Amino acid sequence: MPILKCNDYGFECNFKAEGEQEKVIQDFRIHTEEVHGIDYSKEALIQFLIRKQK
Repeated sequence: MPILKCNDYGFECNFKAEGEQEKVIQDFRIHTEEVHGIDYSKEALIQFLIRKQK
């Protein structure tokens, strides 16, 4: 199951998005833009997920 956690990417934040890939990407994008002011592209987050699987 895909998981993206803010603290894996240098944020002092306990937020994590998990579930189906599309939902994880959407939830993480919304959170990082609203809370951290960073607008990650969908493609960048797909790359984050691919790298975590290795």
